[in-house]
Amino acid sequence: MKLEEKTLSSKTLYDGKIVRLEIDDVELPNGGSAVREVIKHPAGVAVAALTSDNELLFVRQFRYPFREVVLEIPAGKIDDKSTPPLENAKRELLEETGAVGFNYVPLGAFYVSPGFTDEVDFLYMCRVDHFEEQRLDEDEFVNVERIPLDKAVEMALNNMIPDGKTQTAILKTALLLKNV
Repeated sequence: MKLEEKTLSSKTLYDGKIVRLEIDDVELPNGGSAVREVIKHPAGVAVAALTSDNELLFVRQFRYPFREVVLEIPAGKIDDKSTPPLENAKRELLEETGAVGFNYVPLGAFYVSPGFTDEVDFLYMCRVDHFEEQRLDEDEFVNVERIPLDKAVEMALNNMIPDGKTQTAILKTALLLKNV
């Protein structure tokens, strides 16, 4: 069975700083029709940065949609599509934690929530070389924490870290280091 859907029309309902909301009329594989709500996003990056003591760098920050403080690895959106994801990841790590990394290893990309958004996040692992000053955006407030990798794995497995990109990066990092 053919599974693809054909876009018949598309309308932008909102175009903001981070996302754009589009409503599409589509033709289904069986010839029927449906409406698809799609959030367009420029893509994101995230970094599992390990210190020489095998501690991962995390940031705690208030996440408005959930109205709670969330523990995450350093991450952010790709501001300029002409800049490779790795360069954006390096920028985010420095901005949020002040860390400068080396030996970056791609951990892959994943679809954040393919049912309603086209956001793709690119994950990386690196070692921390040294620290400089944080370069937070004016509307960004974070606390930096260091957590041993083994403890971070335990936290991810016990649902103490609800963020999907962070869970994925922690577990991939641990598996890669175990197999080295």
